Amino acid sequence: MSKKLEMFGLAHCSTCQKAQAALEAVGWQVAFRDVQKDPLSETERQRMADEWGEKIINRASLTWRGMSDAERALSPVQMMGEKPSVMKRPAIAAGDLRLLGWTANVKRALGAE
Repeated sequence: MSKKLEMFGLAHCSTCQKAQAALEAVGWQVAFRDVQKDPLSETERQRMADEWGEKIINRASLTWRGMSDAERALSPVQMMGEKPSVMKRPAIAAGDLRLLGWTANVKRALGAE
């Protein structure tokens, strides 16, 4: 039986591309969603904010650095709605696991080291 996971990110993001290739290479079936081309609904954004908290926002991104103070004051749900690329990526949902980024810990958790 193949292992399945959902990955949220941007198709042009090199980190998302590397993560997807590595996961598929170790047997994961990856359902990838480009949040720029196929935006998350408010309900989906709220669920992500509930599951990941403030960490869902990538405060090191070019998108974040280009935002005004007023935009930065919005809730994560509103921010991701207005600027999907501010989301930390990839965001991975695999069963009960909720993982952000493509770090050594994320790779280890998914057997892709």
